[in-house]
Amino acid sequence: MLHLSDLSAAVSRPCRLLRESLVAGSSFAIVSIVGAVLLAVGPTPVLAQQIDNTLTLPDAKPGECYAKVIVPPKFADRTEEVVTQEAVERIESTPAVFETIQERVVVRESSSRIASAPTVFEASTERVQVKARELNWTVADGEQQRPANPVDLENIATAGIDLDRVEPGSCFVEYWQPPVYRSELQRVLSKEPSVRIEIAPAVYETVDERIVVKEASQRIVNVPAIFRTEQERVLVEPARSVWRPGRGPVERIDDTTGEIMCLVELPARYETVSRTVLDTPATSRMEEIPAEYETYQVQRLVTPASERRVDVEAEYTNVETRTRVSEARFFWVADGADAAAGSKPTGEKVCLTESPAEYTSVPTQIIAEQATTTVTAVPAEYRTFSVQKLVADASETRTVTPAVTETITSQIEIEPARLEWRPVLCETNMTQGIVTEIQEALQREGYDPGPADGVVGKATMDAIEAYQIDKNLNRGGITYQTLTHLRVEEAS
Repeated sequence: MLHLSDLSAAVSRPCRLLRESLVAGSSFAIVSIVGAVLLAVGPTPVLAQQIDNTLTLPDAKPGECYAKVIVPPKFADRTEEVVTQEAVERIESTPAVFETIQERVVVRESSSRIASAPTVFEASTERVQVKARELNWTVADGEQQRPANPVDLENIATAGIDLDRVEPGSCFVEYWQPPVYRSELQRVLSKEPSVRIEIAPAVYETVDERIVVKEASQRIVNVPAIFRTEQERVLVEPARSVWRPGRGPVERIDDTTGEIMCLVELPARYETVSRTVLDTPATSRMEEIPAEYETYQVQRLVTPASERRVDVEAEYTNVETRTRVSEARFFWVADGADAAAGSKPTGEKVCLTESPAEYTSVPTQIIAEQATTTVTAVPAEYRTFSVQKLVADASETRTVTPAVTETITSQIEIEPARLEWRPVLCETNMTQGIVTEIQEALQREGYDPGPADGVVGKATMDAIEAYQIDKNLNRGGITYQTLTHLRVEEAS
């Protein structure tokens, strides 16, 4: 690490030589400046030449200083899933399940006895229409109504009134002659037709029958899986090269520090992971179990009970009805209309009225309940056996155990470290005020540069080095990149 006196000696001389060389164009001076700056930063290892971008001096202006700085490498995280135990299949067998039950076996089949019931009638009264609803032209005579005279209706029609369109309730003056009716006999149903039922009983025969008392089933025998354990080495961090400070007999030239930087090869790092691997998968085999039987006697139905139906005819009654055969005859004058010359109103008001239909009650016998047959169930006769019923077949359940993996995160280098020329502070552009601002900024960021006295000492350079490492900045002195991160304004 450079002290302020070292920095002044290491930087001021190259800066002065740079200015002189730019003025004089001395190639020797330029080469001397390059050698002095390289010695100030530290000797470059042989391997660093592959990433050394400082073989050509930068296009500097008078008063500017450049130093060879180490640009740190860039890394990226790589996440990898490593299988520590392969997926396997576990087989679990379930034996057949039986249920012992008491089973009733039919030794005589069920049948039925049929008994007939005659048709049941009940007395009822039927309303029979003896006179249909009609619209009549009637004469209002106090509280009574009399039919109107059709002759008078014809006279009203002759006067220009359409009698077919006259609404009920329309009134006229009338004389009337009653209508003529004719009596007729109407045949009315008094007893509905019915059915009479005759029964024939069932016929049986005795036979032997064989039944299953325990059904056939299967039994599953399991063979478990076999596993083995394997060891595997997994790459956690690849091999890479890093810059490290080195030591060696280096001769100091013109007050340089003699610092040495070496490119060191770091070996790859591995971890050993144990995995459980399936050697032989689980299997199973099936065994058959035969059924068990028993013999018993059964009465089997040969001919079922039957029935025969006989039809009974209906009965009727004659009812007298009246039918109108001629209309009443009337002479009418429209109410409120101008009468013919010489005619006089009678003062009676005739209206078109509606006469409701007339009904009479006729006693009848209607079927309350049809003739039916009563079927009496003759239960079957049983014998009880103890039977083992198969509730569930033997089965197997295969469960897949998923593979077990472990997540391993490693870092891969995406860009190696390199050396580059970067602008730095030197005696021409570094003042005590700038150094004080740098020291205060380091204190604000949590680094100890010593007292903020404007003097670059070992504590200040150590704090700058620590800040550059923590922030992954270019290292090699007080670079402008470091000033930007510390929010310190450069000298104009």
